[in-house]
Amino acid sequence: MQNLSHLGNVSELKINGNRTLRYLKTGNGAPLILIHTIRTQLDYFEQVIPQLAKHFTVYAIDLPGHGYSSIDTKASYDEPYFRNAVIEFIEKLDLKEVTLIGESIGGVLALTVASQIPSRIKKVISSNPYDYDRKYGDGVRRGNFLANFVISQFAIQYVGAAVAAMENILFLGIILKGGLKNKRWMPSKLLMELDRVGRRKGYRHVERSTFAGWQSWSKAQSLYSEVKAPVKLIYGQHDWSTVAERKKTAKQLGGISISTVTNTGHFAFVDNPEKMTEILLEN
Repeated sequence: MQNLSHLGNVSELKINGNRTLRYLKTGNGAPLILIHTIRTQLDYFEQVIPQLAKHFTVYAIDLPGHGYSSIDTKASYDEPYFRNAVIEFIEKLDLKEVTLIGESIGGVLALTVASQIPSRIKKVISSNPYDYDRKYGDGVRRGNFLANFVISQFAIQYVGAAVAAMENILFLGIILKGGLKNKRWMPSKLLMELDRVGRRKGYRHVERSTFAGWQSWSKAQSLYSEVKAPVKLIYGQHDWSTVAERKKTAKQLGGISISTVTNTGHFAFVDNPEKMTEILLEN
C-alpha cells in the first residue's frame, strides 16, 4: 500500500454492515468528495488534493471493492451499488453543503448521488462521465487495440476470468494509456500501485463485475434530471465519448453548457491535473 501520509489521514468507515470504505481526509473548509474512475482508487487524485485542501475539507474515497476497500464477491458492483455506498458514506459522516467531484464512473456517481440526497449537496462537478456504453466495456475499449481486445475477452465466461488473471503491469499500463492524450504514460508510482491492488484476492471479480454492470451506467442518465445542485460538466477534448454522447448528457442535465479541456483524454485528473485544479477552484 502506498504511503499517503503526505496528503492526509487515511481511515476506514464501516458501511453496509461489516464492509469498509477506505478514505483520505485532509484540509479545512466545506466538504469536498472526490470519486475516482473505473479501475483506479483514491490515489488517482494525488496531484490535485494538496491544492484543493487549501480551500476544502477533502474526502477522497476508494469505491467498494477498489483500492483497499472491502471486496464482496457476492455484490453486483453496478451503478446503484456504488451510489448507495457513497450515499451511506455521506450520511454516516453527516456531511452537508458537499461539493461532489467525480471522473468517469465517478462522474456518473457524483450526479446520481446528488439526485438522491439533494439537501446535502451544494455543487457537482462531473468530468468525463462514463454513461454511454452500448456494449460491455464500450468506453474503455475505444482507448486502443489492446484495451478493445482484453476488455472484450472479459465478457466471456471462464475465458474472461483467465484473461483477467493474466494481467500484468505492462498490459495494464498500455490499456490505461488509452485514456491519456497529454501524457505519454501513466505515472509510474500510480501504475505500480494500481498493479499491486489488482493482485488482491477477489479484485479480478470486482473488475469484471464493474464492467458487467455496463447497462446500469447508461441507465443512470434517467436520474440526471433530478439533480437540484448546480452542475459543471467537463470533458477532455479526447475523452472516449463522442460529441453526440456529450450533448445527450448535457441535455439530460437541463441543457447545461459543456466545458472542454484541450489536449486531454479520459483520465483528465492524471493527464492534465493543473488545468483540472484550475477549473475546480473557479468561483
